[in-house]
Amino acid sequence: MLDTSRERPPAPTQEPRGCLFALSQPPLMIFLGVIGVLLLMAAVHDLFWL
Repeated sequence: MLDTSRERPPAPTQEPRGCLFALSQPPLMIFLGVIGVLLLMAAVHDLFWL
């Protein structure tokens, strides 16, 4: 039998993007890496040279 209904199919829903998607972005990882290196350098300086 031929379906002649005029109902629209449901629109596909987009998946919510969470924290793992944000962390996969290169600019954010570069920024966090630079901040991490600066904190590590400050900690090493405080531990060994002060």
